[in-house]
Amino acid sequence: MLVECGDTSVLVTATRSKGREGIDFLPLTCDYEERLYAAGRIPGSFFRREGRPPERAILTTRLIDRPLRPLFPAWLRDDIQVVATVLSLDERVPPDVLAVTGASIACLLAKLPFAGPMAAVRVGLLGDDFILNPSYREIERSELDLVVAGTPDGVVMVEAGANQLPEQDVIEAIDFGLEAVGELIKAQQALLKDLGIEQVLPEAKTEDPTLPTFLEKECAKGIGEVLKQFSQTKAERDEKLDAIKAEVGVTIAALKDNDAVKLAVGGNSKLLSTSYKSLTKKLMREQIIKEGKRVDGRNLDEVRPISAAAGVLPKRVHGSALFQRGLTQVLSCATLGTPSDAQELDDLNPSTEKSYLHHYNFPPYSVGETRPMRSPGRREVGHGALAERALIPVLPSKESFPYVLRVVSECLSSNGSTSMGSVCGSTLALMDAGVPLKAPVSGAAMGLIKEGDQVRILTDIQGIEDFLGDMDFKVAGTEKGITALQMDMKITGLAMTTVAEAVNQARPARLHILEKMLEAIDKPRDGLSPHAPRLLSFRIDPELIGTVIGPGGRTIKGITERTNTKIDIEDGGIVTIASHDGAAAEEAQRIIEGLTRRVSEGETFTGAITRVIPIGAFVEILPGKEGMIHISQLSEARVEKVEDVVKVGDVVTVRVREIDNRGRINLSLRGVPQQEPGVE
Repeated sequence: MLVECGDTSVLVTATRSKGREGIDFLPLTCDYEERLYAAGRIPGSFFRREGRPPERAILTTRLIDRPLRPLFPAWLRDDIQVVATVLSLDERVPPDVLAVTGASIACLLAKLPFAGPMAAVRVGLLGDDFILNPSYREIERSELDLVVAGTPDGVVMVEAGANQLPEQDVIEAIDFGLEAVGELIKAQQALLKDLGIEQVLPEAKTEDPTLPTFLEKECAKGIGEVLKQFSQTKAERDEKLDAIKAEVGVTIAALKDNDAVKLAVGGNSKLLSTSYKSLTKKLMREQIIKEGKRVDGRNLDEVRPISAAAGVLPKRVHGSALFQRGLTQVLSCATLGTPSDAQELDDLNPSTEKSYLHHYNFPPYSVGETRPMRSPGRREVGHGALAERALIPVLPSKESFPYVLRVVSECLSSNGSTSMGSVCGSTLALMDAGVPLKAPVSGAAMGLIKEGDQVRILTDIQGIEDFLGDMDFKVAGTEKGITALQMDMKITGLAMTTVAEAVNQARPARLHILEKMLEAIDKPRDGLSPHAPRLLSFRIDPELIGTVIGPGGRTIKGITERTNTKIDIEDGGIVTIASHDGAAAEEAQRIIEGLTRRVSEGETFTGAITRVIPIGAFVEILPGKEGMIHISQLSEARVEKVEDVVKVGDVVTVRVREIDNRGRINLSLRGVPQQEPGVE
């Protein structure tokens, strides 16, 4: 399927192959491929070809996967692969939402069992007006960057970044986008009709009720009792549930060989585990729906106990913080870098670099597992990007705080919503590092249990509620409003009224968490770590950048060697000087300002003689800038030899006689009063 809008073209394919033996999950794979020829560019790598997908491509892959996955039947075991390839890029039309909609069309045309159609659109906010599918430039100016995907049943996925927008504005934006999604759904239905293709809808798989009925009779009471022991820990609950499952397994094994239950299991331990999990899920959901109590005894809108601490590591680490909510514990570490530390981007997006980086690590020990440590997967990249998006609106401007910032969140322990724990920990770490945030940011994860017409929204979900629930809805923001939002569904769609309720219920949770965070550190530190680089930033005339750099870079290299600093100059004329010695940075600034200061005829300067040649002497009138006194301008009287009047190291006061057409500064001593030696 080729999806086009403007000059952006995305090829989306869906392929199905026979399922593998022994798997107990839906093997869906989504891939998003960027080809730089789409933008008329050649890759910058050594091999000059596309390699590992860049971060934005990974995030778009997740954007395709998240609304697609819940629309396939849970019983499907065939391998399904959806591949979206960008063939042409129009900078007015970002390709990601086209890829999401194209994935739905491809699945329909492939006659996969699919509860679509599904479509996605982007919503921006310029002034007071929502705009549909804004261009890259409009996104940069927008107060909102929201992608909403939906089905005939309602919202199935939301991804958003916002500039501290009120909840009501975000709700209206989702509703605005959902209307456009409805039109795209109708277009897909019309396409199927025109092609004479009948949609293959998922059907409920007929299951043998023998084993589920037996488990309910044997285990339901015991599982229910375990789920009501609110004071127990997660480990204790899991141990008791595993013990019940092991016990019923022994019971089944002791049955006669011709018993219907034993025949139903047939030695398939995965079938027993799947049925047992389904029963546990059913009982947990019934407890929430009927009794309004969760497995840890909390009310539906209650947040787990919170603790936070800032500055937990030595100041070799520029900023650090530890945030804990329930059993979820995240250590965030902030590093301040120079402008040259910005990440260069080589993808189809017009922006070429990032100056704020958030990286998220999820080691196996955080969930009590052992497995090989690999490079970050798509989940880690996605969670890091969500936390990054949540903090960007409150970062200081580049002019006022020119540092490149990197935050790494290490998940030490996980039991639900480590991504929002990363947002909270990172806010604290940046404040500990002395970064002047516009406002602190907190985040909460919301859940959902939906049985028929009965809906229960859960605040601050933990692991079991995520696995056995119907929604994972993460909301981050400041006291003023929302900065990031991500919603994933496990059902085929959610009504806007429920979405609005979840958004509004998240606000008091966010503010409660924020209050606890501010008990650890209520404002950014006044000073930076002594091990953080010191930056001076100022602006020069862009036309004089070449003067500072000098032929072959000799001038700027000389300044850096002389002052032991690091100097970055942007095309717009912003100069940033990095040094661990403030005095050295100030000296470098004086030299550069001297080089770029425009000198006028008639001005007087006091400086040292730097060189003497037969026809005159050179004076450093400003740091890094010299002028020459011709021998005829050394004195009112005739001078036979320059050294008769001045020598290297002498300090003299000179007047600018002229600036020639090559920019050379000619000086004079004639008629200029000189300071007495030793007089300041």
